[in-house]
Amino acid sequence: MSQSNVVFAGNRNVTREILFARAEEIAADLSTRAAELDREGRPPLAEIVKLKNAGLLNALHAQQIGGGGIDWVDALRLVRILARGESSIGQLLGYHYVNSQYIHWAFDEARAQELAGKTVASSLYWGAAVNPRDPGLVLTRRANGYVLNGRKSFSTAARVSDYINANATLDDRIVGFAVPTDRAGYKANDDWDNFGQRLSDSGSVEFHDFPVYEEDLDKAASTGVEAPVLATFNTPLIQLVFVNFYLGTAEGALREAVDYVRTTTRPWITSGAERAADDPYILERVGEFTAALKASAALADSAATTVQAALAKGQRVTARERGEVAAEAYAAKVSATHVSLDITSRIFELTGARSTAEKYRFDRFWRNVRTHTLHDPVFYKAKEVGEFVLNDKIPEVSLYS
Repeated sequence: MSQSNVVFAGNRNVTREILFARAEEIAADLSTRAAELDREGRPPLAEIVKLKNAGLLNALHAQQIGGGGIDWVDALRLVRILARGESSIGQLLGYHYVNSQYIHWAFDEARAQELAGKTVASSLYWGAAVNPRDPGLVLTRRANGYVLNGRKSFSTAARVSDYINANATLDDRIVGFAVPTDRAGYKANDDWDNFGQRLSDSGSVEFHDFPVYEEDLDKAASTGVEAPVLATFNTPLIQLVFVNFYLGTAEGALREAVDYVRTTTRPWITSGAERAADDPYILERVGEFTAALKASAALADSAATTVQAALAKGQRVTARERGEVAAEAYAAKVSATHVSLDITSRIFELTGARSTAEKYRFDRFWRNVRTHTLHDPVFYKAKEVGEFVLNDKIPEVSLYS
């Protein structure tokens, strides 16, 4: 869990332009250190502090309480920018946005405002332990509330989170709640050893008689009523986070490949070119990769705009409208998955054999995308889009769809 709440003095009421400039600056710094960071694979404690100090964690919160006041379209673009520098940091920023905004959809207004105010005042980072395929956690009633016990195999940002959303079995139902990670009984394990997203801090977490109070429970858990439609928007939004850090990773890969071609790659002996940058086949691939990325990014922005418009309806949004925008988000997911996997694996066609040297670690771009695109199978997302187009069937609501 994070012990660093150093907050940049200029966080309050920063402008959209300042937020984007700071994101670009952080991404540029990350790109110079990304190979080393990937090699070390340590928890990104210092990197999260930089996001805090830049005001990026508070970007989606209202300006009235000191946030940036931007919308989801811009927030997802910030995720894309960060991922160009280092994929895991883009992922972590996006996860925080969804997890920290979920309080506004799942809790009553007074509790949501209380948590939002606390989040902005201390630039808290929000993680989650909600994997539905790994139930793991059990709440048990105690005189003054509940205790939580169990283990989650994967919990992104396990050691850098200040607050987490979680779910657990209580009696015969699954309930959701939000708790700080500095309570006794929380243990984040250093067991994330996957070949990609090595800075995502996605190891297991354990809870040992961890105290949970009534005020921690979300509205559906505390009242027993079904969650409102608005509370189900976390899934299409987290899928759009995936879309944008996949694309940002691919954009970063192409940018580094282009820089390498300009400075290091030699033209092929039969190309007739004096510079690799004039090799017709390299030019063709750069053009194709650029066009594919621009098209997929446009689809991602369009989907984000559609989701933002639905969210703006608040509690008036319908299940049908949620399903329609989810299908848009999932179409963007299908495109971004294919485009990012293709480009990150093929940049070596531009850079050549020498670029496979371990010191460059250019394979990290593919490893990062390949690791996370297995989160939920993309062919099921394509199926959901097909069901909507062919049979007018909206995606079923779950933590995956």
